[in-house]
Amino acid sequence: MRVFTLLSVFFLLTITSFSQSQRPQVEGKVTDDKTGQPLSGVSVVVKGTQKGVATDVKGQYTIFVNEGAVTLVFSYDGVSKEVGGIEVSKGKVATQDVVLERVVKTGEAVVVRSVSAKRETAAALISFQKNTNTVASVISAESIRRSPDKNTGEVLKRTPGASIQEGKFLVVRGLADRYNQAMLNGVLLTSTEPDRKTFSFDIIPSALIDNIIINKAFVPELPGEWAGGLIQVNTRDVPAKNFLNVQVGTGFNTQTVGKDFKKENGGKLDWLGVDDGARALPANYSTKTAFDRMSNGEKQAIGQNLRNSWTPVNTSAPLNASFQINGGFKTRIFGKTLGASVGLVYNKSNRYISLLNKQNNFADNVVSVNSNFEDDKYVQDVSAGALANLSLVLNSSNKISVKSILNVNTTNAVTERNGLDFTRPDNRLTGSEFSFKQNTFYTTQVTGEHKIANPLTLKWFGAFNILDGYIPDQRRILYSKEEGSADPFRAVISNSLSQQSGSRIYQSLSDYIYTAGGDLGYVFNLFNQKQALKAGYMLQIKDRLYDAKLFANYLPNDNDALKQMPADKIFAPENFGDGKISFDAIKGNSFRYMANTILNAGFIQFDNQFSEALRVVWGVRVENYDQLVGSVKKSDPRHTYSRVNDFLPGINATYKINPATNLRLSGSQTVIRPELRELSALNLYDFELNASVTGFPALKRTKVTNLDLRYEVYPQAGEVITAGVFYKYFADPIEQIFDEAAGGASTFTFQNPHKATSYGVEVELRKKLDFLPSFKNFTLQANGAYIYSRVKDDNLNLSRPLQGQSPYVMNLGLLYDLEEKGFSATVLFNRVGERIFVVGGDARTSGTPDVYEAPRSLLDLQIAQKILNKKAELRLNVSDLLNQKQYFYQNTSDKLSFQKAGDATRFTRKYGTTIGVTFNYSL
Repeated sequence: MRVFTLLSVFFLLTITSFSQSQRPQVEGKVTDDKTGQPLSGVSVVVKGTQKGVATDVKGQYTIFVNEGAVTLVFSYDGVSKEVGGIEVSKGKVATQDVVLERVVKTGEAVVVRSVSAKRETAAALISFQKNTNTVASVISAESIRRSPDKNTGEVLKRTPGASIQEGKFLVVRGLADRYNQAMLNGVLLTSTEPDRKTFSFDIIPSALIDNIIINKAFVPELPGEWAGGLIQVNTRDVPAKNFLNVQVGTGFNTQTVGKDFKKENGGKLDWLGVDDGARALPANYSTKTAFDRMSNGEKQAIGQNLRNSWTPVNTSAPLNASFQINGGFKTRIFGKTLGASVGLVYNKSNRYISLLNKQNNFADNVVSVNSNFEDDKYVQDVSAGALANLSLVLNSSNKISVKSILNVNTTNAVTERNGLDFTRPDNRLTGSEFSFKQNTFYTTQVTGEHKIANPLTLKWFGAFNILDGYIPDQRRILYSKEEGSADPFRAVISNSLSQQSGSRIYQSLSDYIYTAGGDLGYVFNLFNQKQALKAGYMLQIKDRLYDAKLFANYLPNDNDALKQMPADKIFAPENFGDGKISFDAIKGNSFRYMANTILNAGFIQFDNQFSEALRVVWGVRVENYDQLVGSVKKSDPRHTYSRVNDFLPGINATYKINPATNLRLSGSQTVIRPELRELSALNLYDFELNASVTGFPALKRTKVTNLDLRYEVYPQAGEVITAGVFYKYFADPIEQIFDEAAGGASTFTFQNPHKATSYGVEVELRKKLDFLPSFKNFTLQANGAYIYSRVKDDNLNLSRPLQGQSPYVMNLGLLYDLEEKGFSATVLFNRVGERIFVVGGDARTSGTPDVYEAPRSLLDLQIAQKILNKKAELRLNVSDLLNQKQYFYQNTSDKLSFQKAGDATRFTRKYGTTIGVTFNYSL
C-alpha cells in the first residue's frame, strides 16, 4: 500500500504542476551524422536573441521560445547549422532533432544555413536508423507516439523480422524466445517467467518509451547470450514538459461473451492478481521435515483444515478491463534539472480455450490412439504494474537516473477434462484442475553518464531484480468408469499418493539478481576521422530457490460409496480419518533445488572510421560463467557445477555507398545458456500436457556462430528497404524432447544434439505509398524470411529441422494515417511456417515422431480517431480476426507440411477473436 500511496502523491504533484512551465518550448536531440551518436555540449541559441542552452550528455536539449515560427542555431566544434520554420504554439512542445555534419578543421567556421525543420527531422530519423553500429531495426519515439499500441509487446510486432507469441513473447527470424535477450535502459534483464527463458514485453507502457532497438548482429559492448535478437528498450528520461495521459478500455473475446464461464472461489485480492492467503497452507503446517515427523492424525488435521474448494463456480464472463495512467514533470532544484515520469498499468481479461490432447501410438507404421482428452479451459489473466523514472541533470556533462518497474502477472485457470484413456480398463475419464499462477517481477536501476573530459566519457550502472513465482494450492481430481457402462463415475483415489488426482501442490520460486558495471569511452583522431575506443565490465549474480510441496489425499481402505460423491463432498472435513480420507506428502528430494550463477564479463571495442564511407566496429567480449544447480553439497545427486570462459568476438563493417545506402557485413560468436529449470532434477506432472516435465542436469550451453550480409536503402524519412542473407551454426543446441508412455507416464525433458545450422534470406520493406495519388496517406510494411535449418547428430540418427525454427516468416502491414483529421487505421497480417513444437524420435525406431506446430494465419485490425481537439483518442482493436484453430501434429507421411486428413493430431487450440475499445486522454 505504501508504494501506491507514493504513486498517488506523485500523480497529484504532476497534475497540480500543470500551471507551471506552460511557455512554448522546443526539445530534441543532436546527433553526429557519421556515427549517429549523441553530441553533448552543443550550443543551441534562438536566432536574434541571447537565449541559449547546451545539450546534455545524451545530446538532448530543451529551450523556451516565443510563439510562432522559430529559427534555432546549433554550434559545435567549428560547425554551425541554422534550422528554421519550427512552428511552436502556446503551451506546446515542438520536437526538433538535428544532425550535425563533421568537417575537417581548416581554421574557419562552417555555417549551414536555411535548413527547414521538416527536412531536418527527416534527416535525423534517417540518421538514427542507418547509423547504428550493427545490423538492427530501430523504432523511434515519434513512430511510437503515432502508433495505436499501448505496450511494448504491441509495438514490437510492427518491427521488420519480428513477431509476437501470446501477445508478449518475441520471435526474431523464426527463432523462438530462447534465442532472444532483453535490455532496459542499457541494463541486461533476466526472464520474467519462472520456467521459460523469455521476457514479457507487455509490462512496459508504450507512452514511456523513448526508442527501441532490435539488434540482429552482435557487437562486443552488448551482452553475448542471444542469437536471434537483442531488444533494447529505452524509456523516457527528463520529459520536455509536465504531462499526464489516462487510458481506459474494455472488450471481450468471442468465445467468452454471452457464454457460461467457470472460475474458482478465490481470495479478495484475486482482481489484483494477488493471493491474499486464501490458498495458503494452514498455520499448523511449518516445514517439510516437521510434517514428515507428524502422526497420521496430525497430518489428517492439516488436510482437514485446507479449504474445501473442488467445484468451480458457474458464472458468465465479465468484460475485459484495462487502465493505464502515465504522468511526468520537469523542474529545477538548486539550479539542477530534475525530471520524472511514472506509469500505472492494469489489465484483466477472460479467455476460454478449447483444447484437444491426444497421445498416439505409431507401432509398425499403424497409428492408434492411446488417449484422447477434450479440455475446456477458463482463464482469467491479470497484469498490474508500475514504472517510475527519475533523472537528475547536474550539468551538460553529468546525469544520474533511477528507473524501476514492478509487475504482477497472474493466470487463474479452471480446466475441465473429458475423454478416453485406452491404456486402462476404466477408460472413460472426467475431471478438473484448479491453478493460480502468480508471477511478480521487480527491477530497479541506477545509472550515471559523465563526460570526464572532452575525449573521455564514463557510463556506469547498478540494478536489482526480483522474480517471485507462486503457485498455491494447485488441485486435480479425476473420475473414471468403463466406456459404455451404466456404472457411475468413481474418483481416481486409491491407497497410494498421486500427482494426477486428489493432489494439492504448492510451488514457490524466488530469483534475486544483482547487476553492476560500466564502461569508459575515448574519442581520438586518426585518418582525418574521429575514432572511438570503448572498454567495460559487467557483473551479474543470480540466486534462485525453488520449492514444491506436494500433497495428496488417499484412501487407506477402499470406500466405493465415498468415491462416487462430488469432490467437495469427498473432501469435506468430516470425511477425514476413521478409515476414510487420509492426507500425506509425496516424498522426494527432487521437488526442491537451489541455483547460483555468477557472470563476469569484460569487453574491448574499437569503432574505426577509416574513410567517409567505411566504418568498422570490432572487438571481443569475454564472459566467465560460474554455475551451481541443485545443491551445494557435492555428495547430493542433485548437485551440478560448471565454470566456463567464452570468448565472443564480433566485427561489423558498414560501407556507405551513398548518403542513403548502406552495405553491412558482420560476423560474431554468441552463446545460449540453459534455463535453470532445464538443469534441475525437478519432475512435476503437467495436467494440460498429460505428462511430466523433468530437467536434465548434464545439459550444455549452445555456442552460435553468426554471419550477416545486408543491403539497406533509406529513400526518405520513415522508409527502409533491405535485403540480406544470414548464416548460423549451433554447437550443442538445446532442445526439449518427448518420451511417450501410457497412462500419463510420458515425460518431457531436454537434450543437446551435436550441431545445427540455419541460413536464410531476409527482406524488409517500409514504404509510403504517396507516389500513388489515391494512396498518399498509406504506408506499406512488409517483411519476410525464408530459412533452412538442420539438426544433425550421428549418434542419435538425427537429420531434421531445428526445434522452434520456422522455414518461413511473413509479416504484412498496411497503415493509413490522416494526420490532419487525427484518424489512423492499421491492418497487420502474420504467418509463421510449420515448426517443431517438441522433439520426439524417428517413428521407425521409437514410435514417437516429432510434434509440429502447423502454420496459422493471424490478422489484426486497429482503428483510432482523435477527438476533443486531438487531446483524446478512441481506439478499436480486433486481435486474431480469423480465429483459425491451432494444430499440433505428427507426420504419418514423408511430407512435413500439415496434412489435415492424414496426419495424427497431437494437440489443438482455439483462442477466439478479441475485440477491445480504449479511450485515451492526454493533458
